[in-house]
Amino acid sequence: MDKPVAIVTGGGTGIGAACSRALAAEGFRVGINYIPVMEEPSKAVLAEIKEGFLAEADLTDPSQIDKMVSEIKEVAGRVDVLVNSAGISINSDINAMKIEEFDRQRELVRGAWYLTKRILRQFMIRTNTGRIINISSVVGHTGNPGQIPYTMEKAALDAFTKSLSKELWGRNILVNSVAPGFIDTAMTRELPEEVKERMMSNIPLARLGKPEEIADVVAFLATRASYITGTVIHVNGGIYGG
Repeated sequence: MDKPVAIVTGGGTGIGAACSRALAAEGFRVGINYIPVMEEPSKAVLAEIKEGFLAEADLTDPSQIDKMVSEIKEVAGRVDVLVNSAGISINSDINAMKIEEFDRQRELVRGAWYLTKRILRQFMIRTNTGRIINISSVVGHTGNPGQIPYTMEKAALDAFTKSLSKELWGRNILVNSVAPGFIDTAMTRELPEEVKERMMSNIPLARLGKPEEIADVVAFLATRASYITGTVIHVNGGIYGG
C-alpha cells in the first residue's frame, strides 16, 4: 500500500501501454484499465511490468466506472496518478456519420470526466496530492477532415485540463494534457491512406512519433514536473507549436 499507484486507461495498447511501462519504470504500481476485447494485450503488459493490476471497465458506462473505482480502493488503497489515455477514433465525414457513431465518441469524453471525478473524490482530494494527465491530440488544435467527433473530443480534453486545474486551485493536484501528433499505433494505422499521406507531408521531423516518446513526457509530468499545471504539452514532430 506504500507504493505509489498510477491508473492508465486503455493501458494495455498503444500510447497507454507505453505509459504503463514508463510509469512502472518510475516505481509506480500500475492499474491497467481495459475493456474485454483488450484483455489479452493488457495481461501481456501486466506480465511485462510485474508491479500492477488489471482494472476492467468500459468508460462509456458510469456504473462500470463506479465498480472499478471500488475495486481499485480494495486492491491498491490509493491513486497518485491518473492517465486518461483510452480513446477511439471514428473516421467519417459529417454527411456520412451516424448519430450513434458520434455518441460513441462523446460518451468517452464523459467517461474521462466521470472517472476523474470519482478518483478525485475517493483518493486525491482526501490527501491534497495527485497528478491527472489527459492524452489529447494535435488534431484537437488543427482540426482534421473526416474526424470531427474525434477532434471535438480531444479539444474538449484540453479544455477540461485547463478548467479542472483552476477548480483545484490551492491543492497540490496538478492537471495537464499531452497532445501527441501522428504516432505509430494501431489507431493511426487504420486511418485512410490519403489522411496518412497528408499528415506525413506536414511533419517537419519527417517521421512518425513513437508511443514511448509520449510516455516519456507523461512520466515527467507524473514525477518531476512540480510547477506545471493547466498546460497542454505538444509532442508532434513540429506539426503544431501551440
